[in-house]
Amino acid sequence: MRGIRRLKWPVSRRGQRRLVQGTVLACVLALAPATWMHAVADSRLRTTADVPARDVAVVFGAGLWKGRPTPYLAHRLDTAAALYRDGKVKVVLVTGDNSRVEYDEPDAMRGYLRERGVPDGRIVSDFAGFDTWDSCVRAKKIFGVDQAVLVTQGFHIRRAVALCRAAGIDAYGVGVDEPRDSVWYYGGARELAAAHKAALDAALKPDPRFLGRQEKGVTEALGR
Repeated sequence: MRGIRRLKWPVSRRGQRRLVQGTVLACVLALAPATWMHAVADSRLRTTADVPARDVAVVFGAGLWKGRPTPYLAHRLDTAAALYRDGKVKVVLVTGDNSRVEYDEPDAMRGYLRERGVPDGRIVSDFAGFDTWDSCVRAKKIFGVDQAVLVTQGFHIRRAVALCRAAGIDAYGVGVDEPRDSVWYYGGARELAAAHKAALDAALKPDPRFLGRQEKGVTEALGR
C-alpha cells in the first residue's frame, strides 16, 4: 500500500552478524548478575544439618500479616529457632522494616522466636533492615557481625550470601524450602531483577538508608 514503508531486516551477512552479536551481548549483560551470585554463593549453601556453627544467625524480614509474620517469614524463623536449639548458633539477629509506627517486623519476629523457645536475651533486633544490602551492611558495621549463618528462602539465599560477603561477613546460607506456589514463582522472578541492584550494591558499596551508631546488642547477647 502507498504511504506505508515496509520494515526491512538486515539481509547482508555483516548486518546479520551484528544482530546476533547484539543479541548475545544483551543476554550476557542480563544474566551476568545472576551468574555472579551463583559463583559467589553456591559453595556457601548448606542445610540445617551441615551448616558450620556460627555465633550469629541473621534472619531477613519477609512481611507481616495483621501484625504476625507471613508464612514465608514464619518458616525462616522456624529454621533459625531449630539452628538455635541444635547449638548451631548462639544469637539470632532479626532484621526488618520498622519505618512506620504501625509496622514493626523485628518485634513481630522476636515474639515469634520467643514462642518457639528462643530466649529473649538471645534475640537482637535491627529495626532498619530495609533491604538485603542494608541488613548485611548494618550487621557488619552496626552490630559487629563478622561471621554468620543467613536464613531466608531458597530463591533469595544466594543474593543474601553474596551481599553479606561483599559487606565483609564470612557468611553461610541456609535456604528454606517452600512449595512451588504463586508466591514462590513471584519471588524467583523478582530475584532476576534484584540481581542487578545487588551487583551494583556489591560494586559501589553504598551506605544503607540509615546507618547510625554502633550497637552492642550482639556482643552483650553472646556475653550472656
